[in-house]
Amino acid sequence: MSQFFYIHPDNPQPRLINQAVEIIKKGGVIVYPTDSGYALGCGLGEKHAMDKIVAIRKLPENHNFTLVCSDLSELSTYALVTNQSYRLIKNNVPNPYTFILPATKEVPRRLLNKRKTIGIRVPDNAIALALIAALGEPILSCSLMLPDEDITQSDPDIIRDYLEHQVDLIIHGGYLGQDPTTVIDLTEDSPEIIRVGSGDPTPFN
Repeated sequence: MSQFFYIHPDNPQPRLINQAVEIIKKGGVIVYPTDSGYALGCGLGEKHAMDKIVAIRKLPENHNFTLVCSDLSELSTYALVTNQSYRLIKNNVPNPYTFILPATKEVPRRLLNKRKTIGIRVPDNAIALALIAALGEPILSCSLMLPDEDITQSDPDIIRDYLEHQVDLIIHGGYLGQDPTTVIDLTEDSPEIIRVGSGDPTPFN
């Protein structure tokens, strides 16, 4: 059975953040809040945890996983970014966008689809940013959308009913919106909007 932490959405308690990070470091899967609903997350190098996320979401083989970062300082470590793409990203984070970019060799191969791309995102959520800062690296994540649903889960009590035997920690960080991120593909010369969600697509048209 998973642990269940109540973490303040504006002033996350450091003790609980550190406990959550220890769960990630030990290979756990967590549910945590973002600025576009709740997400499933784990450590970058944790294959077993990633497999659990794939099973929970019933993800296809070509799914783009996302690295949730605290800022853009790690962008060039994990993604190949042109000057044009960097300006676009810098002008639109933190916000509910996921940017699809060519991955560097620092990204574990098992995270890559056939196109060898990776999602990058900087959320506007105090709990998510505190977790990443304490972990010292991005969280491997995907939106918490249950199979056959196209909305992100927004109610941590309902999430607990569904997933308390499948994840290691559920963080209650408030009741959130249900729209997933807006996904922008930046692998070509011009941005391509893959999915319209809670982020305004206007800057990329």
